[in-house]
Amino acid sequence: MQMKSEVYGLEEELKKQKIQTWYKEYSDGIYRFILIMIGDHEQAKDLTQDTFIKAYHHLDYFAGKTSDKNWLYRIARTVTIDFMRKRKPIRYMFDSINGIPAKDPSPEKIVQLGEEEEQVYRALSQLKRSYREVIILRKIKELSVRETAEVLEWKETKVKTTLSRALKALKTQLRKEGYHHETIS
Repeated sequence: MQMKSEVYGLEEELKKQKIQTWYKEYSDGIYRFILIMIGDHEQAKDLTQDTFIKAYHHLDYFAGKTSDKNWLYRIARTVTIDFMRKRKPIRYMFDSINGIPAKDPSPEKIVQLGEEEEQVYRALSQLKRSYREVIILRKIKELSVRETAEVLEWKETKVKTTLSRALKALKTQLRKEGYHHETIS
């Protein structure tokens, strides 16, 4: 009986170490991903913590079919979507179904961004969720098409198609907001 509890204690310690290692390696990227999705620094910190807590509790189910980074991003995406659904279920429904975006920039924090970044952030926040997600993962987080497909649980062709449409929509939104840059022309 004592041997069994010692083994369990060792397994728990190994799980904690793995999560701590992943946290050191991936928490900044996951925090930024969540921040861009919701636009609230404090809430993004909380959701980042929730992501790693959920990963700890579900580590036994991690089969290694995807990379640890992609698995964590998938959890972060789920945690963020769940938060958005609970916080503003009506807005989330419109965002998901009709592409009417939530308008929740964090004005007190966005001042810290440069003017160009602020304009891109605002335009990005106006896009529907699927477009925001694919742009964030592919262009901002620089995940590969395969990695993005794993995180979003899409086919690679859908990632490519959606990214193309999302970038066109972002370009249109930037023009609509009066943003002019040689890469947008």
